[in-house]
Amino acid sequence: MKPTKMRNKQIYYATMKTASAQLSSLLSENLRKKYGKKSVRVVEGDSVKVIRGEFTGVDGKVTKVSAANNGLTIEGVKKEKLKGEKYDVSVHTSNIEVTGLNTDDKWRMNKLEGKNVRDARPENDKKVEGKKTKMENENQTAEKQVKKSQSANKKSKMEEK
Repeated sequence: MKPTKMRNKQIYYATMKTASAQLSSLLSENLRKKYGKKSVRVVEGDSVKVIRGEFTGVDGKVTKVSAANNGLTIEGVKKEKLKGEKYDVSVHTSNIEVTGLNTDDKWRMNKLEGKNVRDARPENDKKVEGKKTKMENENQTAEKQVKKSQSANKKSKMEEK
């Protein structure tokens, strides 16, 4: 396959899974030293700085990450229409640098720090909750079967009379 076709396939005609995986950006110098990584996947809530393009030097938090637009929207990065309305501008992830991380996701932080990712699961595992609901469902189905058999017994007794 020609290199241009391959490049277009990877960038412009990529599946949503591939496109969303490409939404990573540079880490700032101090975060690079702290985590030992050069880039990280950008998520909502990260603090970023625009390093290239029309909005160079603007700092802000990520408000939306869009794989469809191949970019993200940042607080303070807006353009104005002719009528005076303002709208968010989508900035490509290659044009920004992550200056602060959103630490809400424990899985993400463990992955960055090189720890075991599975340690990030909460104490109340979803599997345990799923088992509880299965048990409850089994109890409910058993109760329904008992009620059906009781109603069948009542009908048969009425037919005998």
